[in-house]
Amino acid sequence: MRETIRQWWNPERLHQVGTRPDYRFSLANERTFLAWLRTGLALIAGGLAIAQFLPPLPLAHLREAISVALLVLGGAVALHAVDRWVRTERAIRLGTELPPSRFPALLALAVAVGALLLVATVLLKVVRSG
Repeated sequence: MRETIRQWWNPERLHQVGTRPDYRFSLANERTFLAWLRTGLALIAGGLAIAQFLPPLPLAHLREAISVALLVLGGAVALHAVDRWVRTERAIRLGTELPPSRFPALLALAVAVGALLLVATVLLKVVRSG
């Protein structure tokens, strides 16, 4: 783990591992990293937007909980992005299997749970006002 984190800050160390891959694979890995980073930034922006612009919801502090959850999730996605980039680049250079990850499934599950919470909140608001 410690070695992996060191590689986040010193990617030149990856060049000492294995053989030089076809540049297309490294560039594809970098594009995937940037896509994960955009996802993290979008989650952070959504968390900030909810905190600033969403009116209070029928359940106390639900707005703040959703905002904080999105901000934390965005940070986790950013950390996952760099870790995944390093691990994948290492696997490409060594010619081994790409590292498996449950993170996309966990992210999808978190987004689905968040959406269900918002649906429940909207329905609760309709029932209370109607």
